[in-house]
Amino acid sequence: MKKSFKIAIAVLVVILGLVAYLNSYKLEEIKVSECEYADEKLIASIVQDKAFADNTLALCLTSKLKPVEGIQFVDKIEIDYLSKNSVSVTVYEKALAGCVEYMNSYIYFDKDGIVLESAATMMPGVPYIKGLEFDEWEIGKSLPIQDERRFRAILTVTQLIEKYELDIDGIKFTASNELVLTHDNITIELGEGEYLEIQMMNLGSILEGLEGKEGTLNMKDFDSDDATASFK
Repeated sequence: MKKSFKIAIAVLVVILGLVAYLNSYKLEEIKVSECEYADEKLIASIVQDKAFADNTLALCLTSKLKPVEGIQFVDKIEIDYLSKNSVSVTVYEKALAGCVEYMNSYIYFDKDGIVLESAATMMPGVPYIKGLEFDEWEIGKSLPIQDERRFRAILTVTQLIEKYELDIDGIKFTASNELVLTHDNITIELGEGEYLEIQMMNLGSILEGLEGKEGTLNMKDFDSDDATASFK
């Protein structure tokens, strides 16, 4: 009887010690990084809510088994252990290529024209596109643009913007079906899009030389590496 009692006490002491040890892993700090479009505070709040009993170890283990999903503009997040009281959250955002306005909302799509998100606000750094018409949309599917030629041109431009890491604020078509981009206070005229590859390849270096200026950059006839563009 005494031996069983001693064993029970020993087990209780071990359990209490284990509980006390686990309780020392109290989540107090969440370091979020790599956010451009997503809300860091929102992500930290969602991660905090996922932490069972605010336990750092439990959060790191469960996040591997059941990743946190469904955060706007976020493809996935990785939660890594830093210390007993802190974790790091690395955010992998969806690759937003552009956005179009639809019934007071902004529809975001990737470089292939697939709808990624809808939001009430326009995200900074994502080209705002005018001149594309559609009647409906669905996340995960291609935008059903009525003018296929325009849509193909827009997708080509957005892919080249990403390829050459260009800072473009807006993209639109004129009444005469010509492409126009905007960068800060500069309007960039590209014509009907026959020379997009060579135009976009050289645009970055041209804009560097125009930093801080305001006006119109005419690249309609920019069809080779030694071509010239006019600015006024």
